[in-house]
Amino acid sequence: MDNKETNWGFFWRVISKAVLLFILLSLLFAVITPLESLGRVSLYNWLLPGRLRLPYGETPAVSYNLSLFNIPAMFASHAVTEAPAEDEFRVLLIGDSGTWGWFLENSDTLAAQLNARDLMTVSGQRVVVYNLGYPVMSLTKDLMLLEEALKYEPDLILWPVTLESFPREKQLFAPLVQQNPERIRPLIQTYTLNLDPNDGRFINPTFLDQTIIGQRRNLADILRLQLYGFSWAATEIDQAIPAEIPLRKSDFEADESWQEFEQPTTLTTDDLAFDVLAAGMQMVGQVPILLINEPMFISSGTNSDLRYNSFYPRWAYDQYRDMLAETVVNQNYNFLDLWDAIPSDEFTDTPVHLTSAGTKQYADLISSQLMELIESSE
Repeated sequence: MDNKETNWGFFWRVISKAVLLFILLSLLFAVITPLESLGRVSLYNWLLPGRLRLPYGETPAVSYNLSLFNIPAMFASHAVTEAPAEDEFRVLLIGDSGTWGWFLENSDTLAAQLNARDLMTVSGQRVVVYNLGYPVMSLTKDLMLLEEALKYEPDLILWPVTLESFPREKQLFAPLVQQNPERIRPLIQTYTLNLDPNDGRFINPTFLDQTIIGQRRNLADILRLQLYGFSWAATEIDQAIPAEIPLRKSDFEADESWQEFEQPTTLTTDDLAFDVLAAGMQMVGQVPILLINEPMFISSGTNSDLRYNSFYPRWAYDQYRDMLAETVVNQNYNFLDLWDAIPSDEFTDTPVHLTSAGTKQYADLISSQLMELIESSE
């Protein structure tokens, strides 16, 4: 046998063994499903600084950010995963895109504005607020992230909400929720939520989907999040903010529709997910929590007698506020209603996105209530 045949035989044996080894590793990967554990391995908070808000992005090459579905990886990239300092009073802020800070620099978000006040507790601890908002409007998304957030030793929770997060049909519409059924189903069972654990929108991976090949997108996202961290550390840019931000609508058609309702109707708890709100209040246990009905744009334009804004006809929002107020009284929740507290010209592209000046006013209104709650809990 000549050397050429020997070399080719050796080459094919090596390739065959490599392919076989990859197949075995891929099958083993599917059996042990280590993505959650892999997500917790991060360059952030040791080689790179922790991010100031959870990863979310649609233009990663511009914003050094991306949306992914691995919740441990999202949190591992955030500054909240650092152990609290001995003199730190840790406040976690959850909520939607308004909380996250849509079209706001990190220094202008609600969390940053609260931190800029250098608030101190009676016992001399520094109040440090962490921005754990995420740009999806769904109480169930909030509940899922709250469960993870509680692992990071909060002393107090701030939870801004608005009607758009309450519709029953919206609870499972978010990709982040649909991609994490193993987190949502136990919540449905534990808190007896009026949600279907077998909802067809859940992404239920097959065995092959859980192999290395099936998980290649999720693995790549985890890697990209680490790589974008170097550009984030240099620039702190995590979203693309246009030079000119389009403004929310002020004039409307003579239309009173909302969600699936074409005409005004009487809303019930079958329509609005107050059970998910109650689950969050139960989940935090002894940790104080301040529920906030967040500010919204109130139009004075055409047909503003029918609609407050593009999100809400007056009949729907007024019923929501009444139901929320009744719930707060019955359950004795700590509550702050700021729905009409910010001038209309301080809203940007949607009825719940504030300018930096509007966010500063928002933080002013929260800070006094926050300190009262902290002092009462010490």
